[in-house]
Amino acid sequence: MSCASATLVVWTSGWLHGLAASDDVLDALHTWAEQHEVVADDDGTATALDLPGPDEAPVGPALLLAALRRAGATSARLALPVPGDVRGLGGKGPLSTCALRSGEALVIPSVHIGLVPKIVADGVMRWTVFDLPSSNGLEHIPIGEAEHGLGAALREATAALASLDVAKHRPNVRKEIADLATANSHLPWPAAMPPRALRVLQRAAEVDAIVQVARSDSPGGAMSASAMSARTDALKPLSEAVRRARCAAVDEAVRVLADTGAGRH
Repeated sequence: MSCASATLVVWTSGWLHGLAASDDVLDALHTWAEQHEVVADDDGTATALDLPGPDEAPVGPALLLAALRRAGATSARLALPVPGDVRGLGGKGPLSTCALRSGEALVIPSVHIGLVPKIVADGVMRWTVFDLPSSNGLEHIPIGEAEHGLGAALREATAALASLDVAKHRPNVRKEIADLATANSHLPWPAAMPPRALRVLQRAAEVDAIVQVARSDSPGGAMSASAMSARTDALKPLSEAVRRARCAAVDEAVRVLADTGAGRH
C-alpha cells in the first residue's frame, strides 16, 4: 500500500504548482482519516509558520497549505525511514525519532520542515511539523533503477520463499496477496500524475503484499529456527526494494508535476 505521507507529498506538490485546488488536497487526505489536524512540535517552528505550538489547539490542514505558500515552499519529498537509515531527516532529533516510529514522513527542504502523521483518535490523523536542520543525505533514486531493483528482488525472494513452503498451510494465499495489493489501488492522484509512477507504486504494492503475507504466515512447530531465519533474510531485500521504489515513484511524480506546472505559466 501507499501511505498518508505519499498522498500529501504528491497532492501538495501538485497544489504548489497550480495543478490542484486546496480542496483536492484535503479530499485526498480523507482516504487515510476522516479528520486531519496540524500542530508544530516546537514554539520556534510554530512562530515561523504561524501554526499552533505543542500546547495549543491544532488547526486543519488548509492552514498548513496557506503557511507553506507564505513560506515559499516549492515541493516535498517522501521519506520512509527504517532502523539504521534515517537519511534526509536532519540527523538524530525529534523528527527522525518520530518518523522512525511512524515509518513515514515528508520533508520540505525549501522551508526546512518535516511532517509526520499519527492516528491520535478514531478517525483523526495529526500531522506534527518539525524543524528540519538539514535534508542532506535524502537519497535520489532514479525510477528506472528502482523499478529494475523491484523486479530483481521479487525474483530472488520468490524463489527463496518457495523453497521455504510459505504457502504450505495457506490454501488461499494468492487471494490474500491480491486483496492486499488492491487495497489502495484506487487512491486519488492528480490528473497529471505520470503513468510510470503509478505503475511502480502498484507494483510495489503487489510486492509488499507478498512480504506481508509471508511475515504473517504462522511457521508452526515444524519450522526450524534456521528456516525462520532464512525466511527473514529472504524478505529483507524485498522490503528494501519496496521502500526504494515507493520513494522513487513519488519523486518522479513530484518532478513531473513541477515540470507540468511550469509549462502552464
